[in-house]
Amino acid sequence: MNDAPSRLDLLRFARRVVVQQATASLRQIDQWIADEERRESERRRGEEARPAAPEWLIQYGLNRRNVDSVHVGGCWAAAKSGRCRPATREQVVEALRQQVPGCTFCRPDTELGFLE
Repeated sequence: MNDAPSRLDLLRFARRVVVQQATASLRQIDQWIADEERRESERRRGEEARPAAPEWLIQYGLNRRNVDSVHVGGCWAAAKSGRCRPATREQVVEALRQQVPGCTFCRPDTELGFLE
């Protein structure tokens, strides 16, 4: 007798294997999409929760007590120094009145109209 599977049985088996593999692949791709959507949502929430950049900065010396200079909030030199803290407009004006130099790049004294 012929115990070998028929050609039709082999084709049906091949179809079941392809369907099984395609289903597994689609499940994996769906998981990747869900992961990416979650990461994108977290990134957006992080951006929305980020506090607004300060308008004014005071740069402190190496000992963290002496005031070295004042900056406008978006100054690249302030970001590079790493020694700046947010300040109010009044604090910056007071520092300029006490002869603390303004940054030569962002010119906070000019921005404030400080001519003293």
